[in-house]
This record gives sequence, C-alpha cells and structure tokens, in this order.
Amino acid sequence: MSDNHQDREANKTDLFKKKNFYQRPESSVLLCLVILIVLMGIFKTDTFLSVSNFFNMLKGMSSVGIMAIGMTLIIITAGIDLSVGSIMAVSTMATARLLAEGFHPVLALLGGFGIGVLLGVINGLIITKIKVNPFITTLGMLSMGRGLAYFLTIVATEKSVASNISIDNAFILFIGGAYLGPIPVQVIIMLVLVVISSFLLNYTVLGRQIYAVGSNEEAARLSGVNVTKVKVFVYATCGALCALAGLIEAGMLSTAATSAGMGIELDVIAAVVIGGASLMGGRGSIWGAILGAAIIAVIHNSFVQLRLPSYVQTITIGAVIILAVSLDQLRGKTK
Repeated sequence: MSDNHQDREANKTDLFKKKNFYQRPESSVLLCLVILIVLMGIFKTDTFLSVSNFFNMLKGMSSVGIMAIGMTLIIITAGIDLSVGSIMAVSTMATARLLAEGFHPVLALLGGFGIGVLLGVINGLIITKIKVNPFITTLGMLSMGRGLAYFLTIVATEKSVASNISIDNAFILFIGGAYLGPIPVQVIIMLVLVVISSFLLNYTVLGRQIYAVGSNEEAARLSGVNVTKVKVFVYATCGALCALAGLIEAGMLSTAATSAGMGIELDVIAAVVIGGASLMGGRGSIWGAILGAAIIAVIHNSFVQLRLPSYVQTITIGAVIILAVSLDQLRGKTK
C-alpha cells in the first residue's frame, strides 16, 4: 500500500511540474519578448509603448501568426512548408479574379480557400505517396504557386504585365480593416484560431496523432495511426490558413497583389522555431508560435522606430533562426 501511495504522489508531482508554465519552452520565449519590449520602451518610450503602436504590431503579426499555426502543425510532424507565401498569393488572387468576373462573393471565397486547400493536399500527397522530401516538394510549390498568381493576372486577363486587382468586397474589407472596439478584427480571428488549434493539439486524438507522427513515424504507423491522412491534413490546414491570411492582407490594402506573401515564409518558419518547435518533429505548441510571431513583429517594429535599414532586419531574423535551431540542437544533445 505504501508503494502505491508513493507512486500516486510521484505521479501527482510530475503532473504538477508539467503544469508549471515556467518549465515550458514558451516561458523562455515570453521572457525574451518582455525583454525586447522593455529595451525598446527605454529607447523609444514615447512612441513604442503607445496603445496605437501596440495594436499596429498586433495587426502586423496577424497574418504571420495565422500561417504560423499551420506551420506549427507541419513542423510537429517533422515536415516544413516553404510555399506558404505563394499559396497565400494565388489563393487571394483567385478570389479577387472570381469577384472581378462577377461570381457570387460566397463562391469567390470558397474558390480561394479551395485553391489553398488543394495546393496543401497536393503537397501532402507528394510527400506521403511519392516520398519526396518536404523541403523539395514545397520549394517546387513555392515556384508553381507564384507562377499561378501571375497567370491569373496576365494570361487570364489578357494583359501584357502582371497587375494588382482592387478589392471592394465587404467581408474581405471587414476582416482586413475593421475594429471591434479598439481591437482589430484580424487579431480577434488570430486569437480564436489559436484557441481552437491549441485545443486540437492538446485534447483530441488527432492532436496526439500529429505529435506521434513527428516523434516516430514508423512507431505511429505500427500503432494504427494513418500517417498519410495526418500529414495531408496538416498541409491542407496550412493551405487554408494561408488563404485566410491572404484575404486579411487584401482587406487591409483593398488590393490583391501578385507580390503578396513574397518572402513571408521566412518570418513564419522563424516564428514557429523561435516558439520552441523542433525541426526534427514531435515538439511544438501553438502559443509558442504566436509568441515567436510577436517577437518577429517587435523586431520589425523596433527597427522601423530606430530607422535602421531593412536589410538589417533580414540579417537579424536569419541570425535569430540560426540561434533558435542551435539551442534546440544543444537541448536535444543534453537530453
């Protein structure tokens, strides 16, 4: 009886430790975010710590944050998606093109989301069925998606050069530019998606299967997990979230641009990796990715406030990615 009692007490202690936030990877990310904000507050107290600038940073990170949710699911399964920016562009351009051609707004929106999901499914099927490396597969989709975005504005419209398409749809303008009180709608959408996806990962069978596939794909398969369905699901979900992020960007600018999402995959991957996800798979969290996206947003905003050249931002983000991955590797060796 005493041994059983000791075992129960040990289990309770382990459970208590797991619930301690300071022991989770997100705690160190949050600490870094707070330090960045404090440092910038010291240098630029009058502008950086203003309420308007705070909401501007939230708006600026919303698209990256939404796509980081999908990227987190993919990276947990030991995959990666370099095509998020291109899928974002072609999905948005498809919706804009359908609207311009007079299609019902609902059909146009479904068409854009359908393109995003379809390209995500194609990525997943190539990776699982043909066994092409995720890096190579999504690198190819990056080029194909960008080409399709140009196709929709050149060939489909019989123009000689690519052009942007104006957006006047009420729903798109609402999700991209409206406010509920002082809070931008796109920020509310991002937070709702964070809660839903966090619940999916932590409290559902599918969430456990996603982690299992990333931890040990063969063991997951032998345990009865349909690895193909899981991987196709995460890539399709990422495609849908890219389409949503694209519509939000189009709503903010009232324009669908062929250059939308150009290079944004760097920020998205950086956010997820900074947030504690392992590129080896099996580890990561949605809240960590959002905190990582917040760090990226603070860095971008800080450099603008300090009037530093844009190339310095790019160098810094690259250095942060290398540092985050290096720390992950060192942590893995220690374990």
